[in-house]
Amino acid sequence: MTALNVQTWAEQLRNQVGQVVVGKQNSVDLLLTALLCEGHVLLEDVPGVGKTTLIRALAQSLDCQFRRVQFTPDLLPSDVTGLNFYNQKLSEFQFRAGPLFANIVLADEINRATPRTQSALLEAMAEATITIDGETHQLTRPFLVLATQNPIELEGTFPLPEAQLDRFLLRVNLGYPSEAEEHAIIQRFNQGDPWVAMHAVSNQAQLLDAIQAVRSVHLSDAVRQYAIAIVRATREHSEIELGASPRGSLALTRAAQAWALIHGRDFVLPDDVKQLVPSVLAHRLILGAEARLAQRSPEKILADIVKSIATPVEERA
Repeated sequence: MTALNVQTWAEQLRNQVGQVVVGKQNSVDLLLTALLCEGHVLLEDVPGVGKTTLIRALAQSLDCQFRRVQFTPDLLPSDVTGLNFYNQKLSEFQFRAGPLFANIVLADEINRATPRTQSALLEAMAEATITIDGETHQLTRPFLVLATQNPIELEGTFPLPEAQLDRFLLRVNLGYPSEAEEHAIIQRFNQGDPWVAMHAVSNQAQLLDAIQAVRSVHLSDAVRQYAIAIVRATREHSEIELGASPRGSLALTRAAQAWALIHGRDFVLPDDVKQLVPSVLAHRLILGAEARLAQRSPEKILADIVKSIATPVEERA
């Protein structure tokens, strides 16, 4: 696919998702970016703003296998990964695949599961494989975990450890809709069921072609150095106890390539990197005690870091 072809493909997906989801164009673009990077997304926001709706709408717009898992404290790792069970008729063990054996997996309220069940996702998210009873199963491409969690309600939840947060390419906050968008939401759902009009506008082959096209997007030395400088600055900032790792650098540059592609360009601009810094890096940082006491958010500190680093002048290759 060329950059213009991917842009047209992305616009078709935006329009289809827009049949159900009102507004949230930036959030939709972030999900499309993760889709092209085959990266996982954590949607973190209060209940009722459309996290699950957005994920369902994207999944139904793609001709891919979709599974939803409602995470609860009594959910076992085998409920997610699958297990070997004994078939008495055949007198042998057979493998029963869990919901992770899909292209897009919605892990709803992921922080309600115990750490043991949460850790069952680590291998799948990092390597797209699942090992059960010593046998490794390869997951089908593309494979994405789109997880949701409520940051406000803490009772009965198990916060995600830093090692698992680092596996998410992006963290997305939807936020409340504007007044006009809220009117549009009520009108749309009062007029009928918008889900009836939802259908797939992209098949798996088109998606894989678009994913492959990301690697051909030009990333100049100047823009690469700019992204690295931002990531390295998080490791030296006085308010940050633990900065982003090289995985953060890889995530930022790959996401910038995908972001450029869905906007019709075959080269990355410094503004693409700036746009993605909060979503890619904020959840990878651990703030120091003074920053937490001063109620400084990772996003505010990252904004200060971006302002302190000179923006390169990028020209098309």
